[in-house]
Amino acid sequence: MKGHRVTPSLTDRRSLATAQRSLADPSVRHPLWPPLTAGCPVTSTDEVAYPLDIDYAYDEVPDDLFTRPAAHGLDRWAPLLPPLAAPGLGEGNTPMVALPDGVWVKDESRNPTWSHKDRLNRVAVSAAVASGARGIVVSSSGNHGAAAAAYAARAGLPCAVFTSPYAPPAMASHLRAYGATVLTVPYETVRPLMRRIVDELGFQAVSSVTDTAHTGHPFGPEGYKTLAYEIALDLGRAPAAVHLPTGYGELLFGVAKGFQELARLGVTGSVPRMYATEPAAAGALTEALRTGRPAARVPVGPTLAYAIDCEINSYRGVVAVRTTGGAARTVTDNQMVAARAELAAQGLWCETSAAAGLAGLRAHGPCETDGPVVCVVTSSGYKDVAAAGETYEPMAPDWRAIKSALTAARTD
Repeated sequence: MKGHRVTPSLTDRRSLATAQRSLADPSVRHPLWPPLTAGCPVTSTDEVAYPLDIDYAYDEVPDDLFTRPAAHGLDRWAPLLPPLAAPGLGEGNTPMVALPDGVWVKDESRNPTWSHKDRLNRVAVSAAVASGARGIVVSSSGNHGAAAAAYAARAGLPCAVFTSPYAPPAMASHLRAYGATVLTVPYETVRPLMRRIVDELGFQAVSSVTDTAHTGHPFGPEGYKTLAYEIALDLGRAPAAVHLPTGYGELLFGVAKGFQELARLGVTGSVPRMYATEPAAAGALTEALRTGRPAARVPVGPTLAYAIDCEINSYRGVVAVRTTGGAARTVTDNQMVAARAELAAQGLWCETSAAAGLAGLRAHGPCETDGPVVCVVTSSGYKDVAAAGETYEPMAPDWRAIKSALTAARTD
């Protein structure tokens, strides 16, 4: 570690979070409480809502924070997270799996609700608990809603989830199993209704309530930083590049920030290039970077990657790509399906959206030579819109047919 720091005990779980600051102008600071879920009230304009970042007392980070034994649950990283006021579910500490060509896969489907969103919601629901919210409200195509519902249930808070009537059928059952109220209203009415639930019922939104760019919950992406911590500890260094599925860019930003913190604290000597992969049917971040804008709105076409088909980006994604020297690219459904099949052939079953990072690497490169390459796989194949959509006829117990099927399988 670089510099002088205090050394609290191993059991010290005190958050070192100090303030919220604007991503548009980090000199604009706000108190840590309450969470400003509608973006920065100072730097946001009529054209663009700017999200907030969380600052910390970095000179007080415990010397042993990155040498402690691995453990499930984000509590291990408490000093570099906002206060964890809600109980956890053993999120994080997901495995790294090597593909035959040496590319590493960080498999987030091993989280409690089978996606990366558990990391965000442990932190965001904690913020709701700590600030006295009466409930949680979220708009989600699936993963975010399931995680919000689970962590709200764990914290004893009611949860309202606005979701699409076209989401996978199993997703509604997943949400209701946690006691969430599932609301399927026309898309254009979701954010106005969310704001009304916040204003009139005292709920806290853990997804974006803004119309001019995505802001989201200011504390949420902090949970994603822990991916970077785990990757660096598993590899023994920072990778050369990280490829991620990207919708609004919260995951992208959080992982980038985590690696930047590791470099700042002297734990690693470099920050990886961050590569965002979006479906070709959307691509708002790619468009924003191409045109030099903080946010872009794009038409969304049909795609299997329903979890990341976002019509507008967050400025967070722009910051992550620019500060790490990475890029944003788009891939087709066929490229994502091929990447999903490649992962399944190695025993990793994910939804189509979750394979976007690997699809981006395979379609666009680059083939890094200066260190390991990591692809983040965000969620389980159970979340896919096509999951359980096929049926299979029973077959006769005929040995020749069974032998033929097995012989064919060996040669595929």
